[in-house]
Amino acid sequence: MTRRFGLTFDYLCPFARNANEYAIAAIRDGADIDVTWMPYSLAQNHVDEDEPSIWDREQPDRAAGILALQAGLAARDHVPHRFLEVHEQLFAARHDHGQDLKEPEVVRAALSRAGADPDEVLAHVEDGSALKILRHEHDAARSREVWGVPTFVTDERAVFVRVLDRPNGDAAAARRRIDAVLDLVDGDLKLHEFKQVDLPV
Repeated sequence: MTRRFGLTFDYLCPFARNANEYAIAAIRDGADIDVTWMPYSLAQNHVDEDEPSIWDREQPDRAAGILALQAGLAARDHVPHRFLEVHEQLFAARHDHGQDLKEPEVVRAALSRAGADPDEVLAHVEDGSALKILRHEHDAARSREVWGVPTFVTDERAVFVRVLDRPNGDAAAARRRIDAVLDLVDGDLKLHEFKQVDLPV
């Protein structure tokens, strides 16, 4: 039976990178999962109540992560056959290459590495449509009490999960990891917090 879940992401977060890589690896290995890729802006999440929202600022793309999130959404919605590659490359730009995702040339290079046409993808950023979708989907995630990434969202509950490692090409491990997380999210054992305190060095 297909396992359906949402998975939040912001390209700024290394833990989001880990969880999303596991989902991508499981999909590529043929896992029977249906993932709704849910953008969630950490920059917007940290805006103080007395400050204007990211969406209403004169240059929202200059806020951390916003340009990359829009590019990811535009790829998801308009070139879905390249989305997984785009998703990986935008994470890689930040976490493997240490690049600044506010810079258009960084995002363009990531799109190119993923085999997507940067002009085609970024046209949806330039016309403002990607920002509208980002705002709507960020707010939709908030309606499920999401406050961070990565959060796994099912019909039963939404659970913030920090995955400490990456799949590193092990597709079988990726499938096991996704199943294990979903078993906890949707299972009878209703844990509010399960946090490892002796983190590996």
